[in-house]
Amino acid sequence: MWRYYTLRLLRLQGTPEAMARGLAAGVFAGLFPIFGLQTLVGILLAVPLRGNKILAAAGTWVSNPLTYIPIFAFNYQVGGWLLGRSQSTILVRPGDLTPWRDWLTLGQDFATTLFIGCLTVGLVCAPLTYLMGVRLIRHLQRQRRRKPANGFQAPR
Repeated sequence: MWRYYTLRLLRLQGTPEAMARGLAAGVFAGLFPIFGLQTLVGILLAVPLRGNKILAAAGTWVSNPLTYIPIFAFNYQVGGWLLGRSQSTILVRPGDLTPWRDWLTLGQDFATTLFIGCLTVGLVCAPLTYLMGVRLIRHLQRQRRRKPANGFQAPR
């Protein structure tokens, strides 16, 4: 199944630049804690950027249940640093998770700090994703052209 989906992604049509724009839009959206809306936002960002919408949806997978806490804790720390807050209100350490209702009581300061951090990290990661994506997609397209058309082998 993984091989099938990998081959489907590799066979997407489009220029490397358009595909990388879609991927970058998805990564940007995936760095915000808008659970359930990340894919929609990634696709909506890909439209004006003329990026690949399928790769935009895939790019949002940068945040998943395994990466939520580290990504958003890092984004929060970046936001606190940029806003000049000497100590963050929340320090996330493994095994020391503050209950969600306590997080919500922090209100506006928490939301502002997290948003500034997410925006900054997204504005750094999206262009890097684009640059790395263009190179990787060009490489994969060159490899695909070298292989015979019936290069798919059945699993053993």
